Amino acid sequence: MQRSFLLILLLLAACSQPANSPYPAGQTGQSVLYSAFSERPKHLDPARSYSENEAAFIGNIYEPALQYHFFKRPYTLEPLTLEAMPRVRYLDAQGREVDGESSDLAFSEYELRLRPGIRYQPHPAFARRADGSPRYVPLDAEELADIERFSDFAETGTRELVAADYVFQIRRLADPRIQSPLLGLMADHIVGLKELAQSLAEALKQQPGDVFIDLNRYPLAGAVVVDKYTWRIRIHKKYPQFQYWLAMNFFAPVPVEAERFYRQPGMAEKNFTLDWQPVGTGAYYLAENDPNRVMRLVRNPNYHEDFFPPGHVDSGKRLPLVDEVVFSLEKESAPYWNKFLQGYYDASGVSSDSFDQAIRFDARGNPDLSPEMRSRGILLTTSVRASNWYLGFNMMDPVLGGLSDASRKLRQALSIAIDFEEYISIFLNGRGLPAQGPLPPGIFGYRDGEAGVNPVVYTWDGSQPRRRPVEDAKRLLAEAGYPDGRDAKTGEPLTLYLDTMDSGPEAKSRLDWYRKQFAKLGIQLVVRSTDYNRFQDKMRKGNAQMFEWGWNADYPDAENFLFLLYGPNKKAGLNGENAANYENPAFDRLFERMRAMEDGPARAAIIDAMVDIVRRDAPWAFGFNPKSFGLRHGWVANAEPNLMAHNTLKYRRVDGAARVAYQKTWNQPVWWPVGLTLAVLAAAVWPAAAAYRRRLKATANG
Repeated sequence: MQRSFLLILLLLAACSQPANSPYPAGQTGQSVLYSAFSERPKHLDPARSYSENEAAFIGNIYEPALQYHFFKRPYTLEPLTLEAMPRVRYLDAQGREVDGESSDLAFSEYELRLRPGIRYQPHPAFARRADGSPRYVPLDAEELADIERFSDFAETGTRELVAADYVFQIRRLADPRIQSPLLGLMADHIVGLKELAQSLAEALKQQPGDVFIDLNRYPLAGAVVVDKYTWRIRIHKKYPQFQYWLAMNFFAPVPVEAERFYRQPGMAEKNFTLDWQPVGTGAYYLAENDPNRVMRLVRNPNYHEDFFPPGHVDSGKRLPLVDEVVFSLEKESAPYWNKFLQGYYDASGVSSDSFDQAIRFDARGNPDLSPEMRSRGILLTTSVRASNWYLGFNMMDPVLGGLSDASRKLRQALSIAIDFEEYISIFLNGRGLPAQGPLPPGIFGYRDGEAGVNPVVYTWDGSQPRRRPVEDAKRLLAEAGYPDGRDAKTGEPLTLYLDTMDSGPEAKSRLDWYRKQFAKLGIQLVVRSTDYNRFQDKMRKGNAQMFEWGWNADYPDAENFLFLLYGPNKKAGLNGENAANYENPAFDRLFERMRAMEDGPARAAIIDAMVDIVRRDAPWAFGFNPKSFGLRHGWVANAEPNLMAHNTLKYRRVDGAARVAYQKTWNQPVWWPVGLTLAVLAAAVWPAAAAYRRRLKATANG
């Protein structure tokens, strides 16, 4: 027994990695990035996907024409597969070129020129027989019956990326079977896309639903191939924000071979679809798709030349820097956090449960790592998200609404009294930045420092904004006709109403906090909680007096936030995104000028004027811009957050040897329980063994 126990100890000590490692022996020392996902991606088809958890995969497999520069802020577009940025021409109704400010402008035409030599990842859709015909099209039913997994397609191929692949994807947006969430918006912009959708709907009435249809047979004036590497997209009027859509997965290329391959009979029944097995030209391909266990991205062996941007230690290095990315299923935050601390995940967010263990605040209220995290060599990254969260005032309400001096001063008073700095501290663990207006940081037009302070609510103390004292709010309240929170004409106390979908014990403390903010001014706040459907109905009808609302950027442009306050976008009656139902003719006129302008000093000046108007009118109590807190181990490099880009895995770098050393240090086996157990077992067995030997000896002597 003693010899066996020592042998076990020697074997365990000789292992190359800790016994509790969830990965194959030796793998953690390789160029592999370890992450996790909490729910199965529903769509991996770039024409269908519109979810953040899906973008983590799609963004690294597919390549739209443009991408966001990894480091530059404000967020800046640059060519990804193009030789240069798209060339834009402005045309009149007859197709003649006009100036971008011309009143005759009817169309904007984008010409895009592809870099030659880009090739797709290996895929069976490209496999060819000796005579050049497709290997798996048509696919014999008998052969398909023997194929259970995608890896059973033994032969693969590739080909060069061409302009027609980008045009084919635009056509796919109109395919009724795909149900692209972008069709409604793009049908209003891309010339002929709405008509193409109607034509395809008619054609499908005459055919089985899953049959291959050659979309290239149907006309689309707004997307045409010029030559092998060049294509043009024509949109109605002038819409400078269209360039941001060209960096999204909806405009990533899809080869017609993949559509023909997956549309064969029997393929969908085996889950062989673009939603399950994508095919792109990006830095990685999906090598393993087991959403109940693991999803694995592997370096695309055909990936084109792509280099780390200048100004960094890795500048000029060929991308990607990591060979493989392993995403393991983790449905609960606690196991994920524990495995991160053990070194089995390379990065982690900071949940409420782990916040106190991970984060401390310095004397100025800035977040920092706890001593435990520092002792482990863990690094903290914070970034302000391109989103906002605010308390909205219904501008149709007879008390809070309108643009009179009285109602404006009432809203200004409330904006001062609601202490969002305190809200951020109590309910967000400091993970937020008090908003100074409708634009978050990172968006063109946002002003930092003293120039960006909202003077209605804040003063500048020389280094940072300071919320005005509640006495200023009380003065404005009296000027609005409600001294000490009472109607100066009737003497009745002022009562206001907050409509919310939140209810239950978790929401109670937050809603109680709101009541205290209003009580500072002597105002009684009544919270009206309701279910989601009822709340949405009240918002559509304009019956909610106050409400909480937020917005995440679709693209990093001021228009994507300022349109939330544009009169024709009102929620009530028009079902737009202007939830406050704000309407100021001066703001609307500026918005209509600003939305069609290119970024530059003239546009910045108009944005400044628009922000000044809404600060004064106060249709929102500008709440906060959420902050993301990210932790990573010291062996992970180039993890700077880019909240608009999704193809950032190619920039990551890991030091596998440092990871293995950490894992061995923080996963030392504790052997004394094993020794104690063996000792107790030996003590229990020894008397019986001794008695047995005595009986054997007595029998032998007898």
